[in-house]
Amino acid sequence: MPKIDEYLRAMLEQGGSDLHISVGNQVKIRAGGSLQPITKGELTHVVAEQLMREIVSEDRWQHYQDTHDLDFAYEIEGLARFRGSYLYNHWGMAAVFRQIPANILSFDDLNLPPVLKQVCEYKEGLVLVTGPTGSGKSTTLAAMMDYINSNYCKHIITIEDPVEFVHPRKKSVIVHREVGIHSDSFANALRGAMRADPDIVLVGEMRELETIRLALSCASMGMLVFGTLHTNNAPKTIDRIIDAFPADEQQQIRIMLAGSLSCVVSQLLCKKVPKGRVAVHEILLKHDALPNTIRTGKISAVRGIIESSSKDGMCLMDNSIMQRFKAGEITAEEAYMKAMEKERFKNLAAV
Repeated sequence: MPKIDEYLRAMLEQGGSDLHISVGNQVKIRAGGSLQPITKGELTHVVAEQLMREIVSEDRWQHYQDTHDLDFAYEIEGLARFRGSYLYNHWGMAAVFRQIPANILSFDDLNLPPVLKQVCEYKEGLVLVTGPTGSGKSTTLAAMMDYINSNYCKHIITIEDPVEFVHPRKKSVIVHREVGIHSDSFANALRGAMRADPDIVLVGEMRELETIRLALSCASMGMLVFGTLHTNNAPKTIDRIIDAFPADEQQQIRIMLAGSLSCVVSQLLCKKVPKGRVAVHEILLKHDALPNTIRTGKISAVRGIIESSSKDGMCLMDNSIMQRFKAGEITAEEAYMKAMEKERFKNLAAV
């Protein structure tokens, strides 16, 4: 058994979500949102290399040595899957492993807003799930794919780096493609998907200009495209997509985005009382005023669209946070720290 399995098992036993390995530091886990050590001694370069090298192929290890970055999926058979990320920092080698739940959690398990089931029924358009690293974007997307898989006969292609959730055979046909193994880039995998008669394309991360461009093209061609971005709310998500392009292309991109954007779900995780974590959401859906708002660049009006459409299932992040606070699920301090408009939450917390 690889030595690193001992640490991963210990992490799971203590309810952790992430394992952190770094030369010059103790081995640590993230549990309940906080980092805590599970070893006393600091890792040496030799020990860290042994831990990390043992579980990857020679080709992947060489790639890590050449580029100083490596992403992959790792499985302890019969226990759990993990997303591994190798990197270098100031002190040398480092790695982070995040647990991928063995079972795909459902809408009810995650307490997701019911309106997202309606989003799963869309026939076309661009659906973005956004949030910072570790906010549960992949878990939410997996629940949405599972809902579609359980209720509709669709051809779904997922493009990820690495493949995280492997969906069982239900009503849909799901093809998982991993960048680096099944294709050399997100862009090339997306080009292939456009020729493979998909109903739905899931792009694990829209981080490069060409990937964003092709995802917009797929949505404009009548496919339903799901993707993720590292943004905290709907207006910033729209700005992030437009700003990714050169200035001379941005007006054309506004037109494409105005015609294809169907939903933005921004998600944050808050520390739950007494323990665990709970998600809060900002949701932007289709609206008659949205296309013109995007085309004219008046992105500041998006918040008004969301606020005036709560009856349709839209929700501002701060309103979602306030609901969790009033329900007693999060503390006043946590609500204040996660809120965008701090003034509204200032009197709730002793700050």
